[in-house]
Amino acid sequence: MTGFVARKALDAISPYVAGKPVEETAREYGIDPAKIVKLASNENPLGMSPAAKEAAVRALSTGARYPDGAARDFREAAARFAGVDPDQVIAGNGSDEILGLIARTVLSEDTRCVYSQYSFSVYEISARECGAECVEVPTKNFAVDLEGILEACDEKTRLIYLTNPNNPTGLPLDKAELVSFLERVPADCVVVLDEAYGDFMDEGLRTDSFALLKRFSNLLVTRTFSKAYGLAGLRAGFGVASRELIAMMNRIRPPFNMNSAAQAAAIAALGDQVFLTRVVETNRTECERLSAFFDELGLTHLPSEANFIMVHVGPKAADVNVEMLKKGVILRPLKSYGLPEYIRISVGSPEENTIFMQAFREVLAQL
Repeated sequence: MTGFVARKALDAISPYVAGKPVEETAREYGIDPAKIVKLASNENPLGMSPAAKEAAVRALSTGARYPDGAARDFREAAARFAGVDPDQVIAGNGSDEILGLIARTVLSEDTRCVYSQYSFSVYEISARECGAECVEVPTKNFAVDLEGILEACDEKTRLIYLTNPNNPTGLPLDKAELVSFLERVPADCVVVLDEAYGDFMDEGLRTDSFALLKRFSNLLVTRTFSKAYGLAGLRAGFGVASRELIAMMNRIRPPFNMNSAAQAAAIAALGDQVFLTRVVETNRTECERLSAFFDELGLTHLPSEANFIMVHVGPKAADVNVEMLKKGVILRPLKSYGLPEYIRISVGSPEENTIFMQAFREVLAQL
């Protein structure tokens, strides 16, 4: 007995399972860390923009002082990028923090939160932390069922989480269907549009989500710098919504939640669209290369608009994952998503993908 009494709401929460770290894999299998290829966490294989790195290093000279708690310069840069007022932007320690902040802003024990099957587990964790009822809506052939989500909403529903494109499936939302959906969601229910992987989408499939904010005051759009911008280790993200919603979220936002190096790097990253274009083009080329490889092996995989591919490996998916770890290649098994026969492979650099393909072919032949 420890003596403390935790809230009952925590009983229903399973901790978030992150991708296996390189260091842990090295210790467990006796592999040189420098030779390990990590394709588990959808990180940017090209790293961060040189401009972002330089900005972060410069910011370290003021590391003994607190960062700007309001992240004013960063919010102004993000506002220019989104075409909104800075008062409509909230800075986050990654977009994960913002996903939790909105839950704590609108959810309580007498409310409901709705999200799709096979989506980011932080949605459920954030909602259950608030004691809210959680409703997971089944997908249709792995695609988010927007009509089903609407049907699952009742008068107690205060929050809906959507991801575009979705993780771990990589499938995008249809633009027209999304607008129709937003038109029918009650005004007292906030819709979160999590666009963590939006930069990788084909231009023709993208939704101008920031423009939608002018029509829907209950919409919150979140962006991260952890994926296409390569700042996963610095934890930087932002959310854009109405001034009123952002003001309420700021009441519970932790002080100094975005450190100085993250603020500086994110501002520089937004200004280096040439680097972002190279990242997106490299990802598209390598994603097509991996897709062709899986086709050659006869493995079913979903068409991805993100920087990862979800592949059906079969009943031996867990064994495949372990054998790949022994070869120094870290993948993401999807048992925690309710997909025990699937593995998600992040799109790495050309060299990393070559190493993966050779090892993967050997493991499949072995098993």
